[in-house]
Amino acid sequence: MLTPLIHVPEGWAVPALDQLTAAGRAEVVRVSSLPTLTSFDLERAHLVLVPVDHAVFASMSAVAAIAAVAGVIGLTTTEGQSQEIAAVEGLLSGLLATGTPADAARLTLHAGLRQGTTLLAARRASRFDARNIGDVRELALVGVALSTERDLDALLGLILTQARRIAAADAGSIFLVVKNRDGAPTLRFKLTQNHSMPELPLSEFELPITSTSLAGHCALTLESLQIDDVYDIQPPAPYHFNREVDEQTGYRTKSMLVIPMQTHLQEVVGVVELINRKRNTGARLENGADLAREVIPFDVRSTQMVEALASQAGVAIENSRLYEDIERLFEGFVTAAVTAIESRDPATSGHSWRVATLTCTLAQAVDRGGTGTYRDTTFTRDQLRELRYAGLLHDFGKVGVREQVLVKQKKLYPGNLEIVQQRVQLLQQRADLQFERERAEFLYDHGRDGYAEALARLDVTRRAEHDRLQRWMEVILQANEPTVLREGSFEELREINAQTYLDLEGVERHLLDDSELRFLMIGRGNLDDAERREIESHVTHTFRFLDQIPWTNALHGIPTIAYGHHEKLNGTGYPRQLTAASIPVQTRMMTISDIYDALTAADRPYKPAVPLDRAISILRSEAAQGALDAELLETFVEARVFETVRQDVEQRRSSISRSSITD
Repeated sequence: MLTPLIHVPEGWAVPALDQLTAAGRAEVVRVSSLPTLTSFDLERAHLVLVPVDHAVFASMSAVAAIAAVAGVIGLTTTEGQSQEIAAVEGLLSGLLATGTPADAARLTLHAGLRQGTTLLAARRASRFDARNIGDVRELALVGVALSTERDLDALLGLILTQARRIAAADAGSIFLVVKNRDGAPTLRFKLTQNHSMPELPLSEFELPITSTSLAGHCALTLESLQIDDVYDIQPPAPYHFNREVDEQTGYRTKSMLVIPMQTHLQEVVGVVELINRKRNTGARLENGADLAREVIPFDVRSTQMVEALASQAGVAIENSRLYEDIERLFEGFVTAAVTAIESRDPATSGHSWRVATLTCTLAQAVDRGGTGTYRDTTFTRDQLRELRYAGLLHDFGKVGVREQVLVKQKKLYPGNLEIVQQRVQLLQQRADLQFERERAEFLYDHGRDGYAEALARLDVTRRAEHDRLQRWMEVILQANEPTVLREGSFEELREINAQTYLDLEGVERHLLDDSELRFLMIGRGNLDDAERREIESHVTHTFRFLDQIPWTNALHGIPTIAYGHHEKLNGTGYPRQLTAASIPVQTRMMTISDIYDALTAADRPYKPAVPLDRAISILRSEAAQGALDAELLETFVEARVFETVRQDVEQRRSSISRSSITD
């Protein structure tokens, strides 16, 4: 601790001062005016001697908070002679005290010095407490930052940056404990930072967890290393410093702090290395002179601070890895779910992936520069991931729809069409049998007389019946296609349905039964009302399934987003006929993406793919009717969101065309 300093007015002679200074217990400084707060060295104890005057005492009250003040009375002034002090009265901590004349000077000086020393100690204690409080507050803030960062690379950067800042380190690096190919733990060099050489390249490598290296020893023993100069490491230390990087870069590593990062179970997850603690944190170490002037050893406080940070960092890294494991688990579940959907409905293979991609790309376009209502709309990383999962799983409820309805391609199910074809074939066979019967009867009744003419008539009748039946079959096959029927087709179907025949048991039946006629007379698509309701129920199945999953807080919106992807802003959607106020922006974007992909997909066997311009025209028509969000649709078009999947769609279309040619 520095020697106390006594401030004495010029011209004053105080014999007791000589004794103090001679013993080395104090230093004296002569002043021509009363000292001010800014004139004190706060790292020393101070005693100020002033004339006894209440006005002076009042002006010195602020100084008395950091220095002892002694008021001197009983002065006699003789020109050319020193002043003699008869007595000293003290103003200690701003209070006036009256002393006794005898030998009071020496006692008061000693008391003043003790007071000054006490004030210094109190000041240091106050600073220490404030610094500790600041350290705790700073670590708490860093801990919050670490706990909220989930991306491992960003987390490591934050850890190293904060550790270097706390310890005033010029450089640093991080090693993580990973499993090698054999499953054994090893240290992988993951990150480096260097203030003096910011462009220092990073090349990952691995170190064994042994005591041969500083990081390995630290990870093995779970003990921190504080080394003043790594070039001076001597036996019996089992570790050594590898100078290879210094030799390659010209950088000089000197003081180093190596600290393990552990989980709450005392399991090491990595090691932090801090290099070259500096007096001036902004200084660059460009030469030996800089190194000698700036680099100092890591002290106890910096070590303790970084150890506290490393404890938080270890838990944060463990949490980040756990979060990554959860993400991989969710990703695996979602992938399996989409695979299950597509295995049940191969006709829509790739649809879920494309809808997810389109929706997320649209969200990113809105985030970059939405217009109108969405000018200030932004999406976080978690929200985009939530949106992606919702897009991938939006059709999962199809697993609850009967497969024959789900994969139905025509209006009639294949088995029903085969039955109709068998009926027509039966009638054709009966026409042939009728021809043979009538030909035989003619021969029996008339012999060969007029046989040729009769045979020609019978053949005309048989051919006419075949043609009629063939025409009926063509009408049925045409009606079976899931397109809007041409005018008059329904009348032809009713005419066909009016035809009857005797089945094998002799029961008279219509060529088409009522259900077959109903399916064939579907005006649009390939599903009747009951089947369409069953297909539409997949949305509710999706919601009920997704709502049972214990999503994290960041993903809790997935069921709701997916639930509404068939709703329309004007209330014409399904299953709940929601209107605009009840449909979130995420769902609105997914609806646009879902319709676009349904229109342009080349893998739907029941309809041809719609060209891009026609698809956009249909979407704009829907928006004009108030069904779709016009602002989001324009962002979809202007940002050319469709380009993210258009190449995939074209490749699929080309593949289908090549397959058709090959077949």
